[in-house]
Amino acid sequence: MQTLRWLSWLTMMILLLGAATARAQDDTPPPHEVTDDEVNRIAEQLYCPVCENVPLDVCGTQACADWRDEIRAMLEQGRSEADIKAYFVERYGQRVLATPEARGINLFVWIAPILVVVGGGAVLVAALRRMAPTSLTGAVQSGARLRYDDLDPEYVARLERDLEEYSS
Repeated sequence: MQTLRWLSWLTMMILLLGAATARAQDDTPPPHEVTDDEVNRIAEQLYCPVCENVPLDVCGTQACADWRDEIRAMLEQGRSEADIKAYFVERYGQRVLATPEARGINLFVWIAPILVVVGGGAVLVAALRRMAPTSLTGAVQSGARLRYDDLDPEYVARLERDLEEYSS
């Protein structure tokens, strides 16, 4: 009985040691090395705050090289693309984004081209309808003679005389 108690105690200690060893291991995967492509994928979506209209991935200034290093460090820490962009927007303002966010006043930048195209199409249709008289359009489509009911009778008489002279 004493041996059985000692054997169970030993088994319990071995199991507890194994559990403690397994618990001591870190569950997070080892950090992978961040490539230049990963850094540039985010940097091309940001503009250099120092240079005007130059994407961060192609800017040659030392400041931009430092900012690309910051992006690399943040990626190595496991931060997401959205977090990194939000960090730069918080630090330098909306002007660093290559594509403005579709909210607030920036929403106008997204909607204005659509409104211009739709409005221009409506103006074009209205102008074309005014240029083509409906009586002429209907007569041409049906093959019927033109009707002059809406025109001045003196003008119609003169027009018919001119047409007879021209055709003979």
